[in-house]
Amino acid sequence: MLGCDGSFPGPRGAGSGYLVQTPSTAVWLDAGPGTFANIQWLGDPKVIDAVVLTHEHPDHCSDVESFAVWLAHTGHPPVRVYAPPGVRRRSYHADDPVLEWIEVEPGFRVVLGDLACSFVATDHGPPTLAVRVDVEGASGSGRPDRALAYSADTGPGWSVEELGSGIGTVLCEASYTRGDEGHLRHLSGRQAGSMAADAAVGRLVVTHRWPTVSSAALADEAAEAFGRGVEQAAVGRVFAW
Repeated sequence: MLGCDGSFPGPRGAGSGYLVQTPSTAVWLDAGPGTFANIQWLGDPKVIDAVVLTHEHPDHCSDVESFAVWLAHTGHPPVRVYAPPGVRRRSYHADDPVLEWIEVEPGFRVVLGDLACSFVATDHGPPTLAVRVDVEGASGSGRPDRALAYSADTGPGWSVEELGSGIGTVLCEASYTRGDEGHLRHLSGRQAGSMAADAAVGRLVVTHRWPTVSSAALADEAAEAFGRGVEQAAVGRVFAW
């Protein structure tokens, strides 16, 4: 977990960003503010094979700018950045050769080393893609329950069921509690828990909580709707999936 604050980073926090790894592949999934600093704190940016950005909002993509500068200063080979329409044109480094931009849309499937990423559209205004990550090859064969799903940002008009069956862990946005439902195209803890329960996922990890929202209150309503305990994202936490 590189960052998990919703919409803006709180004190000593960071925006959305996650490092998804196997022994041979590392994908940086969303690059919110502060996440590149945390990559350097928790590990080495040299391990990153590709970047996947879910949408154009700065709290999910702004640190790709710092990464581009780091790539140029270190002489690192270009890194591919997979993103939906609209993201590249907002980047200062849209035409910088250190980044190889590749546009992805709903229905696309991209294989990155031994990780396969599949994309569907969410309910969130600008083009936004939820991501399913499966392990390819021998290390992942026979284990469909190990699929990881990431909701990105979404309102209640989307369900993780759209990413298919066999999802072991869903990393789901839960920005606020039920009192704010309907105000913005995000999910409450209750909505995230209910959606995960309906989809029969193995584990729910809530993320993207607004820094002004009580973590305990959000987790309690998510767990009640999910029917069992939920995990909460936090910088530095590691989840095996």
